[in-house]
Amino acid sequence: MTAVPTRPVYLDHCATTPVDERVFEAMRPYFLEAFGNAASTSHGFGHAAAAAVLRARNQVASLLGVDVDDRTGAREIVFTSGATEANNLAIKGAVEANAEKGRHVVTQATEHKATLDTCAYLAERRGGDVTVLPVDRYGWVSAADVAAAIRPDTVLVSIMWANNETGTLMPIREIGAACRARGVLFHSDATQAVGKVPIDLSADPVDLLSLSAHKFYGPKGVGALFVRRRDPRARVAPQMHGGGHERGFRSGTLNVPGIVGLGMAAELCAAGLRDEAARTAGLRDRLEQRIAAAGGVSVNGHPTARLPFVTNLSFAGIRGDRLTGLLGDVAVSAGSACTSASLEASHVLRAMGVDPQLAAQSVRLSVGRSTTLEQVEYAAGRLVRAVTELREPPADI
Repeated sequence: MTAVPTRPVYLDHCATTPVDERVFEAMRPYFLEAFGNAASTSHGFGHAAAAAVLRARNQVASLLGVDVDDRTGAREIVFTSGATEANNLAIKGAVEANAEKGRHVVTQATEHKATLDTCAYLAERRGGDVTVLPVDRYGWVSAADVAAAIRPDTVLVSIMWANNETGTLMPIREIGAACRARGVLFHSDATQAVGKVPIDLSADPVDLLSLSAHKFYGPKGVGALFVRRRDPRARVAPQMHGGGHERGFRSGTLNVPGIVGLGMAAELCAAGLRDEAARTAGLRDRLEQRIAAAGGVSVNGHPTARLPFVTNLSFAGIRGDRLTGLLGDVAVSAGSACTSASLEASHVLRAMGVDPQLAAQSVRLSVGRSTTLEQVEYAAGRLVRAVTELREPPADI
């Protein structure tokens, strides 16, 4: 018999991750003792804060494979409040800064709403022209399709690194090469990929990249945008004004504790990325294997090109929200964190051609650093029992 965990089992790491204790301890002094403003460098408090920000900038850069200048730090890293702000800055900022070339943007149908809604705003309110590419049944868009959509007035292509609902990994290097060949900036929302799979921006032809700390054991409310400085230089217009912080890209007093937490989270992920990817992939595979015993279970997403820690499963005949409601002490998601409150079937699964009814019968499970094999076995058993209960006909009265 599988042991019952002493705490609820958390299998929703795509939505957010718990702050690593080492991250929390790194942040603590910048709330209480070293509380200076990083822009107030006329005294020691400000110098200490500025030094901490520089260290964090370098830690994030190292995780992304970005060159670090010993004197000025990784100046291509711009701190934001999270990936949603970073996506807005990248997409709106690139279109505004390169308006003399055109206002055409290419994206694809399974993007996060932070990208799709930003593109819709450009099309509806700012005179933009947006091409939304379809995906195949695995949620995958090809570099050839992206290349075919690029026009003389295209200023930006925005394709996520990994899908937040299915974990499907996009062919980023090939898409980036197609953009480079046509002189078009390439942005990737890498929120789910950073800290989970290798990213090397010294080799990957990505010009703008968004990330959020809370997806890889850092605090909520802080993220970053990588903005390439050369070969090519990514021109981006600021969307917030008032002080010229972050090299003019993003004005506002820096969230020093959050930035310190982001930096430490990045350093910890960089140190153990490959081992953790292999471990979580094993846990994910075990979940899928055990849950298959329920019958009528299908996996949504690419069979091989996918994140190691997430699976999206459809249970024929059972609504995802009904299933999650029966799990009690096992936390899973009936959709992405930003849309799970809606009863509408996932736009990601519908774009993949999944029947709308089956799309509504899907749940996402994502393991993390603290997940154990014991928890996986327990959660799988709970899911199978819940599915069996929901499928059993009611007893005669």
